[in-house]
Amino acid sequence: MTERMLKFVSVAQEQPEKRPAEARRRDFNEIYDELPLTQAQTQSSRCSQCGVPFCSVHCPLGNNIPDWLMMTAAGRLEEAYEVSSATNNFPEICGRICPQDRLCEGNCVIEPGFESVTIGAVERFITDTAFEQGWVRPVRPVAERTQTVGIIGAGPGGLAAAVQLRELGFQVHVYDRYDRIGGLMMYGIPGFKLEKDIVLRRHRLLEDSGVTFHLGKGVADVDGDDTIAFSTLHNRHDAVLIATGVYKSRDIGGPGAGLGGIVRALDYLTASNRVSLGDSVAEYESGALNAAGKSVVVIGGGDTAMDCVRTAIRQGARSVKCLYRRDRANMPGSVREVKNAEEEGVEFVWLAGPEAFLGDGHVTGVRAVRMKLGLPDASGRQSVEPVEGSAFTLEADLVVKALGFDPEPLPTLWGQPDLGVSRWGTLMVDRQTFMTSLPGVFAAGDIVRGASLVVWAIRDGRDAAAQMHRWLETVAAVRAEAAE
Repeated sequence: MTERMLKFVSVAQEQPEKRPAEARRRDFNEIYDELPLTQAQTQSSRCSQCGVPFCSVHCPLGNNIPDWLMMTAAGRLEEAYEVSSATNNFPEICGRICPQDRLCEGNCVIEPGFESVTIGAVERFITDTAFEQGWVRPVRPVAERTQTVGIIGAGPGGLAAAVQLRELGFQVHVYDRYDRIGGLMMYGIPGFKLEKDIVLRRHRLLEDSGVTFHLGKGVADVDGDDTIAFSTLHNRHDAVLIATGVYKSRDIGGPGAGLGGIVRALDYLTASNRVSLGDSVAEYESGALNAAGKSVVVIGGGDTAMDCVRTAIRQGARSVKCLYRRDRANMPGSVREVKNAEEEGVEFVWLAGPEAFLGDGHVTGVRAVRMKLGLPDASGRQSVEPVEGSAFTLEADLVVKALGFDPEPLPTLWGQPDLGVSRWGTLMVDRQTFMTSLPGVFAAGDIVRGASLVVWAIRDGRDAAAQMHRWLETVAAVRAEAAE
């Protein structure tokens, strides 16, 4: 089979066809076409099958990428799917939204001079084909267990853990404050990167697998119509996994920061995604969270900022500017996303930070100041310093703050003062067992590591599920021994 591979010397890299910028500005459909079979096979054949696959090493899930590339090149797609899904619960999602340019593709050993293998698009192709062919089937445990597990959060970490625990036969219940599963995959990531049917398809599969969902059910300190007390949930289940993610938006101060028209990125993206799903959103209909006809300034440089600027373009904004205090080389967002945004008409204002917000009751502009890069700070990144006398003003009817996310104060919200947190507010866990300071309560994903990638949440959910399985078996053994 290896004669089909190592064709990077004769076959050029090709990414999937991308819809023209003018066309994709008009809707929220995904911008990349699916690879046809022949192109998927040809691009897979470019893999060098290297002895040390850095693509796998730099994948948080350790996906066996060379193996499923080789199988795809040979036309053995069902086997390719089995290998791909063995380490990744949601390969069709990672194939769409992972920053491959920073992970697998960015570390491909053939990249210098030849360009990397098209890994993400092939991963997406394999799983979409598997769904079309009926190869993706509900989980069927070998044996059912009586022990139950409660998972708080239906995001990627919680869902990955749910799949793993359900395969082992546990009775899995997932609680989420939203009315649909997916967390930020559903409400934070726009459809042009991840169409929502892809997530809803997984919801149906998980229900068919026997996972019970309690949607629109947030966790609080007391029971209510749309809440369940953490103490109730803890007593109801043999083990609990906290996989809430981080939803508290970082804020920015300064003169005028309280003016109308200055909104949080998550509020803005959630409203847009809800409208795309057919929901009625009052703040969107009133124009408060709608960029149509407005001059929009988005503050931030990560992938969330890219989602906001590209959403504003599709909503019909008059102009869209991204204000970022560092330069392009130091931007944390995906290089591909920046390029896509520029193609769609977004203007980037590099090396500039907000100083004040102008307006009388409602924002009319952002006064910014030019920045220069200084010496590296404690994180290793170059610090930024304002350039004296360099202030300028950007017109703005709508300002979106995309500055990142912090954890919510769960011990306070849930009435659990003994739930240990770090100085950053993330939950403290034993790094080997994933258990928190509360016996039988585990945690995984962003609520432990801080705001990160979907692929890392999946990895944490899988690892936490393995540790919960080990702990639950120990508990069951102790109970059985005591009953004798």
